[in-house]
Amino acid sequence: MAWRRGVRESLLHVDPAIPRCPAWRRVSSASHHRTIQAVPREASGGRAAAKERAQGRVPSVVVSLSGSAQLPKEAPRQLLSTDAKQIKEILKQSPYFCTTPIKLQVRAGVRSSAVLQSGTVLPIKISRNKETGEILNLIMAWAEKGKEIPVKVPLEFKGEDACIGLKKGGYLHKVRSALKYECPLEHIPQKIDVDISNLDIGDKIFAHDLQVDSSLKLLSNKITVPLCEIKAPKPEANSDE
Repeated sequence: MAWRRGVRESLLHVDPAIPRCPAWRRVSSASHHRTIQAVPREASGGRAAAKERAQGRVPSVVVSLSGSAQLPKEAPRQLLSTDAKQIKEILKQSPYFCTTPIKLQVRAGVRSSAVLQSGTVLPIKISRNKETGEILNLIMAWAEKGKEIPVKVPLEFKGEDACIGLKKGGYLHKVRSALKYECPLEHIPQKIDVDISNLDIGDKIFAHDLQVDSSLKLLSNKITVPLCEIKAPKPEANSDE
């Protein structure tokens, strides 16, 4: 019958916008990241979350940020469920997960090809069980190109092998491990390198010493707190004879 043939053809038709295989399995490049596949989630609370995890899912949330440095409690949010196996795989290959914009695709169901919503998000927070390392939940924010987004950027200290102060017996005292900035989506740095190779004993590095894109606005109010300092060698304790 004609109507059956039409239904069959519609089922066989594959929208080119929808990948034939899970997008997160594809090899990514520096400019193209995987797509997180999610489905709507209705139930919330501890019991519902535990049930999700038992089924190999991660209770997730995507919010719309207002541009504030803090996550607004009243921000519009959607309850989602993501695949734990997929998130683990992405984390293995994305060491700077929370500073890497990524595609999000919300489908009608786990086995459905119907896309309800899609766009770019920025992972904000991923919580784990401290003992087992199990992923407990994931928070993301919708991120549009050009939109100012608050983000916590990790610091990586470089140049320890060549550091003047360390060669004299000093040691590196790290005060900050990350800095909060507000910047456009396209200018979010995955990390910020802090070069300590020229530091002598007593030298410090502050946030204003870092070279970052001019579009980045520092949100931290502790500008007088150093990021790190080369401390003098600790005096050796006298042993009793």
